[in-house]
Amino acid sequence: MKKSDERKPILNYQTKVDQAFNKGLDPKLTDVVRNEINRQQNHIELIASENYVSQAVLKLAGSVLTNKYAEGYPHARYYNGCENVDIAEELAITRLKALFACGHKPGEKFKDSNGKEWTCKQANAHANVQPHSGSQANAEAYAAVLNPLDAILGMALDAGGHLTHGYPVNFSGKTYHGLAYGVNEKNEQLDYEAILKLAKSYQPKIIVAGASAYSRTIDFAKFREIAESCNAYLMVDMAHIAGLIAAKQHPTPVCHADLITTTTHKTLRGPRGGAILTTAALAKKVDSAVFPGNQGGPLEHIIAAKAQAFYEALTPEFVEYQKQVINNAKAFAKEFSNAGFYVVAGGTDTHLLTINVLKINGLNGQKAVDILEKINIVANKNAVPFDKLSPKITSGVRFGSPAMTTRGFKEKEFQQLAKIIIKAWKLPKGIEDSGLIALKNEVDQLLAQFPIYPNIVF
Repeated sequence: MKKSDERKPILNYQTKVDQAFNKGLDPKLTDVVRNEINRQQNHIELIASENYVSQAVLKLAGSVLTNKYAEGYPHARYYNGCENVDIAEELAITRLKALFACGHKPGEKFKDSNGKEWTCKQANAHANVQPHSGSQANAEAYAAVLNPLDAILGMALDAGGHLTHGYPVNFSGKTYHGLAYGVNEKNEQLDYEAILKLAKSYQPKIIVAGASAYSRTIDFAKFREIAESCNAYLMVDMAHIAGLIAAKQHPTPVCHADLITTTTHKTLRGPRGGAILTTAALAKKVDSAVFPGNQGGPLEHIIAAKAQAFYEALTPEFVEYQKQVINNAKAFAKEFSNAGFYVVAGGTDTHLLTINVLKINGLNGQKAVDILEKINIVANKNAVPFDKLSPKITSGVRFGSPAMTTRGFKEKEFQQLAKIIIKAWKLPKGIEDSGLIALKNEVDQLLAQFPIYPNIVF
């Protein structure tokens, strides 16, 4: 056979792309990811809604499962070839229900994390893991039980609530009639008697419990009683505290709520996404509200990553991690209090805390976080109860402990970190630049002891 007769291998399109573009990676995007790895390594992450996922979660989130369209639900898809993603989605569903102990039946007695006995009012026996985000999960939960202009009673934004709890500029306040409850002016904590009076007066169709920046324990059983007093649905948005609840470090909304929504990142340490737990009575309405009501094809690579995160959260190590998350937040808050700083609501029972910075050196929330970014500390400005400044400026800064706890910080490191922040905010005029350089060096030395993803190559 002549050489000219030898057949060359046929290169498919993807092989050509890989060869032409350095194995498929756009050099500019490679730089973006490498720079982000460096940013995460070299910054202290105190945003309460952020965390670091495991390398297993990262791997699944970037897996070939992204290639598969799977509209519908396991074993009831609108596309063929879904036998493998069906297994992944079923694993996510089963593990999510196990994680939050969704096996109780109405009338059954159970004990919460404090050992108090309750009677199950609602069996949250159904799970949907397809929502693309927490906001999407909230939209779908509302759509399952509400009509446009129905009333939502949720926590006010400055009290610690979320945009999707009926805030006017959000879909929840535009589609529905958003009403708000706040916190007690004296202690900045939930006043259940006041909420009860509002509920009876407003007669909302749904009451939303849960928050984005509320640091104290939420009594879901009280909220159940309030909802029953006005014949409203009770929806719990546990996005921020889901990991604490899963580890039995915060009372559970399961058996109290008609609808439970969550993100799968934050304290759960999973990929960015959402999920819904609900009762058998609302299961079909919820599933229909997710698909085809608000979404098309689910992100099966992300659902597999969710299943991995739930698998990790079912371990004893996860419980110890959540205990440390809370201990670190408390130690952090105490250090600020001891230095005379104003900690909203007097402290924290959870993973987060908010500092009112208005009386410190002429600061506001925006100025305070800008100073921290100069020394490689990342946090977010946040409204405080009864805040008079705009949401673009705010009077407060919100801190969270989950991400740095994942990296290995314990009480000692959080106490050291609080001291650095206090110094940064109190720097006298005239020495800000030199003072910040010295504090940044302290931050760099602290971070060097706690690497993230040491084996990642990109």
